[in-house]
Amino acid sequence: MGLFTELKDSISRVTDRLFSEQEPKRIGIYGPPNAGKTTLANRIARDWTGDAVGAESHIPHETRRARRKENVEIERDGKTVTIDIVDTPGVTTKVDYEEFTDELDEEDAIRRSREATEGVAEAMHWLREDVDGVIYVLDSAEDPITQVNTMLIGIIESRDLPVLIFANKTDLEDSSVKRIEDAFPQHTTVPLSAKEGDNMDEVYDKIARFFG
Repeated sequence: MGLFTELKDSISRVTDRLFSEQEPKRIGIYGPPNAGKTTLANRIARDWTGDAVGAESHIPHETRRARRKENVEIERDGKTVTIDIVDTPGVTTKVDYEEFTDELDEEDAIRRSREATEGVAEAMHWLREDVDGVIYVLDSAEDPITQVNTMLIGIIESRDLPVLIFANKTDLEDSSVKRIEDAFPQHTTVPLSAKEGDNMDEVYDKIARFFG
């Protein structure tokens, strides 16, 4: 019995070492503008590396280029999953410079809308070519049944990528996680508030299970 246990432990150590040497999984954080993608990316990065991924803002399309945080190790229940977080620009069917004129002058608004349009194209390229899994972030206080969400979930499913749907902003009064669960019942939905740090233990449990 002692020899069997020793052999089993040895095999386990070798297996763990092989898995730990695998390339990190590239996980794209997707969703519509202002759903809280960068807030979540920063929360994950700070919790496990101490560093942020990028700037957060209430102005739409603050993230206009994909930003990547490499080798984020998440340890749950004695197992470690290593991922590269890719914080992508919010995807929308149209970017209008007038969205930004309340906060910016016209010249800066036009520049931001142009950069945001280019960022949407970049996000779509990453989704079709360069990610191994997807964290899809939705504002749980908004209606999830939109053209953009339906299109992106369809692309993710067509690529057969593992996907977790995060119902963010549960701290808001109008939040409804059930509305998101009903909209996409074929996928796992995890409630959270990235801003407040609510339910992050379950977030990390699910990330380790789905992407490990």
